[in-house]
Amino acid sequence: MTADFGIWSLVPPLVVIVLAILTKRSMEPLVLGCVVGYLMIDYRQFPDNILQSLIKTMQDESLVWVILVCGMYGALIHLMIQSGGALAFGNYMLRYIKTRRNSLLAAWVMGIIIFIDDYLNALVVGATMRKITDHFKVPRELLAYVVNSTSAPVCVLIPLSTWSIYIGKLIEDQKIVEKGQGFYGFVKTIPYNFYAWFAVIGVVLVIYGVIPIMRRMKKAVYRAEETGVLAPQGSEELSQTHEIPADIEKSKPAYFFIPLIVLIAATIALDIDALKGVFVAVLFTIIYYWVIKVLPYNHLFESIFEGFKSMLFALAILIVSYILKNIGDEMGMTQYVIESLQGVVSKAYLPALVFLSLGAIAFATGSSWGIYAIAIPMVVPVAIALDANVWITLGAVISAGTLGAHACFYSDATILTATGTECNNIEHAFTQLPYALMAAGLALVCYLAVGVWGG
Repeated sequence: MTADFGIWSLVPPLVVIVLAILTKRSMEPLVLGCVVGYLMIDYRQFPDNILQSLIKTMQDESLVWVILVCGMYGALIHLMIQSGGALAFGNYMLRYIKTRRNSLLAAWVMGIIIFIDDYLNALVVGATMRKITDHFKVPRELLAYVVNSTSAPVCVLIPLSTWSIYIGKLIEDQKIVEKGQGFYGFVKTIPYNFYAWFAVIGVVLVIYGVIPIMRRMKKAVYRAEETGVLAPQGSEELSQTHEIPADIEKSKPAYFFIPLIVLIAATIALDIDALKGVFVAVLFTIIYYWVIKVLPYNHLFESIFEGFKSMLFALAILIVSYILKNIGDEMGMTQYVIESLQGVVSKAYLPALVFLSLGAIAFATGSSWGIYAIAIPMVVPVAIALDANVWITLGAVISAGTLGAHACFYSDATILTATGTECNNIEHAFTQLPYALMAAGLALVCYLAVGVWGG
């Protein structure tokens, strides 16, 4: 049951953010934020209420889906690493990539090519490009920034993605497009997904030096170049690196890109379903490696479990972040913010205020799809009532969720990017934050402009 805590509903996520900044950790602040939240909801029911929330969360079909997808992605990546295919692919690419700048541009291009799903993007691009950027002493924080900026932001700019399918269905449910036309409704929002555009384009500007390397990122660059230490302290918790038993001399890039092609093709063919796609890809890869004798039969199945295990820390953080989202729902945080806008906002300023308020919630909770599920049904009637441009307003909602996925310290995109690049997620979030805020500021200006002059 949803309670009305008003402005006090903002306390639990603020506790998490402050503690994360002070401790430079993610798990402990999340747990403490959840404890504070359930003490506020009903201290007499504590700890039963937080344990019941955990049980409910673990029974949530969407979380089970995330656990299976991430675990299988981890298994597939581990198989490709164990086969020597990822290493061989990296060595092959190094024949053509001769500079530090080109290594980062290659990561950016690969991030755009793998647009099907942000989880797939973050894990595969990070794991693939590590060897190449390591060769040029690129700090993992900089690689993580490039990877994260081409995961969720790219998924909301290209309509053939898991994000487009989900958002398109929510748009269709609002009856602002005909039944079965959710895809075309999503396409109409793409020009107005300003945050995503600035996030993706900003990477190229950083790579070419148009946007300077910011202070904290500059320290990471100096550390990597002067000491050779590429990953920040604490990154070992997210490490996927293991001894490779395959004969490296005989390994081929095909051992990497053939399973990857099957993964992308299967995901597209099976209704853009990431779970079905990765299941088919893992099954294919086991058979493929067994037939060509890349790995012993028993080692293939051991690799699946090892790959799944490599995702456990990331999944633990995601589970606790889901509980934090449940707290926000129980305290009525999103409803409070949206209802606060009604009656005090004009047509001209609606997109900007929607982006600003929902972006703050998404950043505080790490939620994006959850924000969409709650906010879109509430924002669309407001836009219609004010005679505002619905597509611009929806673009603001989508951008807000993208900001949360991209910039939050403990969002799924941030955690999986940190896992793929083997970079401490808090250091990744801090070094990336100035660029995310820059993109958010530019997006806010654009929403003000189109609201006042073009809405």
